[in-house]
Amino acid sequence: MFCKTSDNLNVYYEVQGNAAASETLVFLNGLTQSTASWFFVLPFFKDKYKLVLLDLIFQGQSDKAEVWRDFDKHARDVKSVLEQEKISKANIIGLSYGSLVAQHFAVNHPALVHKLILISTFAHKTPYYDAIELSWWRALEFGGYNLMLDIMLPSVLSEGYFSNPIIPIQLMKEARLDAQQNKQAIFHLMQATKERKDYRRDLEKITAPTLVIQGEKDLLLPVHLAQEVHKHIKSSKLIVVSNAGHTLNLEHVPEVCGYIKEFLN
Repeated sequence: MFCKTSDNLNVYYEVQGNAAASETLVFLNGLTQSTASWFFVLPFFKDKYKLVLLDLIFQGQSDKAEVWRDFDKHARDVKSVLEQEKISKANIIGLSYGSLVAQHFAVNHPALVHKLILISTFAHKTPYYDAIELSWWRALEFGGYNLMLDIMLPSVLSEGYFSNPIIPIQLMKEARLDAQQNKQAIFHLMQATKERKDYRRDLEKITAPTLVIQGEKDLLLPVHLAQEVHKHIKSSKLIVVSNAGHTLNLEHVPEVCGYIKEFLN
């Protein structure tokens, strides 16, 4: 299904799970992910919850706009989807890039948030993060998504995942490339993180009960960044997943979903 944004763009979304459920979970993707990225997560929630998955503008089947979009606009697009589905309040689950959208959504639209789950998240950047981001940017610029993916994967997947992958690395690469990632769209997505200011003080406005989940072995976003998020959201809880990397919709999935289910209950 598609929903029109306030600036007349199309956001692709899916509704799955229990249509008669009293609670809704909204899933927001990582940088180069799509709705399909939650495949291993959904079985843990489909019987009890209505599930809304969406591709942000520049992702998956959503429109690719001409100019980059900040996180406040992404959050407004999520609001448009909820309004179209007549959902007055939802549990928001965001991973990495999607967790930043979730933060802005909770700050800008607090009445729509029941509970907030931030996975592999951060509120401010460090020189180390900037160095990784620059390497991704240069790889995309000079070698396209193929080279970017080669450079990205060791930063977002743990050593343990490479030893025992839920999806073999080569198959993952082929699937991502077959999805025909749009180079300019990825640049526009990355521009939002490049331009984003330190958001820690804004997090203090969040009133929804919040769960922060971070991988112990996350190279892209070390645990201390999640600790800062936890510190600035008064009603939050932080869980660090042992031996896990950044992409927690592929790593330690039963454990991560168990933490989410316990929090929601």
